[in-house]
Amino acid sequence: MKIFGHKTFWKLFLLLIAVLIGMASLIYTESLVSKLKVEERKNVQLWAEATRLISLPDTSQNVEFLFTIIENNNTVPVILTDESDSIISARNFDAHKSGDYRYIKEQLEKIKERNKPIVNNLEKGHYNLIYYKDSIILTMLIYYPYIQLGIIIFFILVSYLAFRSSRKAEQNQVWVGMSKETAHQLGTPTSSLAGWIEILEQKHPGISITKELALDVQRLEKITERFSRIGSKPVIKSDNIIGIISRTVNYLKLRTSSKVKIITDYNPDEKVVVPVNAALFEWVIENVFKNAVDSMEGNGEITVRITETERHALIDISDTGKGIPKSAFKKIFNPGFTTKQRGWGLGLSLAKRIIEEYHNGKIFVRHSEVGKGSCIRIVMNRDRF
Repeated sequence: MKIFGHKTFWKLFLLLIAVLIGMASLIYTESLVSKLKVEERKNVQLWAEATRLISLPDTSQNVEFLFTIIENNNTVPVILTDESDSIISARNFDAHKSGDYRYIKEQLEKIKERNKPIVNNLEKGHYNLIYYKDSIILTMLIYYPYIQLGIIIFFILVSYLAFRSSRKAEQNQVWVGMSKETAHQLGTPTSSLAGWIEILEQKHPGISITKELALDVQRLEKITERFSRIGSKPVIKSDNIIGIISRTVNYLKLRTSSKVKIITDYNPDEKVVVPVNAALFEWVIENVFKNAVDSMEGNGEITVRITETERHALIDISDTGKGIPKSAFKKIFNPGFTTKQRGWGLGLSLAKRIIEEYHNGKIFVRHSEVGKGSCIRIVMNRDRF
């Protein structure tokens, strides 16, 4: 749980840093945009003044200089209107549409909503209005930090997914190697135990414990087989999950504290057939069952209920343990998440992988209440996938 907590902390820390960088970029750009807006308005005012002076019949100004000022405005879109908002001329709009009166009229209505016009006073109390909007450069600058942030997030996400995929593949190779080595190491003593049990049965056929020892050896053989097959695609075939669950529960009953009451809410003689790998599915039931026993600290009730719908088989394993907080409903299936002093935190993670990746089913916390218990639901498809 500590490992998982450290990972979560670093993820949140890096996310916070990214948010702060993004906010700093936006604030700086907003400040820069505000300054440029002021400068653009000054330029438009200068352009407007030059236009006014040229329109005067007796101007004493340098006409060539005034024309230069007017011509130099080739970035800020402007529309010149009379007192009644009738369009006189327009500049720096789409060259292909600048002759279209309706297009310019639409642009005028949009500009009115954004910027106040500049009043150009003429002779005898008359005046013109000059409307303008942000230049293309300023508009690009406004959206630049958002585009920049989007690109950064995209590359971070791609890098994270690539790194995660590579790391996961590397971890899988390590786990496969360890699993096969474990299977190899278990194989020799298991075979030896099987041989000794045969000798015991021959020499002392009346000893009842021999039968239980044989069951344990069979279980060890199954475990050895499971580990040896990790990394290989499991064989899925139609089987009766009630029979699989019954065998697993009966085996676990004899190896669980007498203070744990196990209730089976299903008919063991019925059949619910689904595509399944029996050995892996038994592993799932064992892991969920043992997790329930641990949550009750060896004292309480476990209920195993099987129901079915037209398309699914539903297995609910409930306990009267300490429960799971809602914030941990998904975390309990993460590798390394555990509340025990000892343990790897891999049981439910392994169960999730077996059910969802190998059987195309689902496993999740159906409900839980702290101090009262939990219910884990497994959903198995009845049809081939």
